[in-house]
Amino acid sequence: MEIKNLQKLVHNWIVNYGIRYFDILTNTILLSEEVGEVSRIIARNYGEQSKKQNCKKNEDLGEELSDVLFIIICLANQTGIDLEKSFHRKLEKKKIRDHARHHKNKKLK
Repeated sequence: MEIKNLQKLVHNWIVNYGIRYFDILTNTILLSEEVGEVSRIIARNYGEQSKKQNCKKNEDLGEELSDVLFIIICLANQTGIDLEKSFHRKLEKKKIRDHARHHKNKKLK
C-alpha cells in the first residue's frame, strides 16, 4: 500500500471512529509514549534488559510499531505533509549523503 493511501486510511478512521484528531501536542506526547513501548520491548527481547517475572503485559512489537506509524501519519495529516513525497526526498538525500560514508565504515564490513 502506498503511503498516501495509508494517510487517507488513517484520516477516514479518525473521521469515522475517532471523531477528530487529538491536537498536535497531544499526538506528539502519545508518539513519545509509543516509542517508549517499542524501546521497552526491544530492550527486553533483543537487548540486555531482563524481563520482569510478574509482567503479564502482551508484548507485540508489530502492534507497537503500528501505533508509532499511526501517530506519525496523524501528525503528517494534521500538518499537511505528504509523507510519501517527503520520504522519497529524504531517501534521495540519504542515498547521496550516506553511500560513501557507509562503504568506508570498517565497522560495517
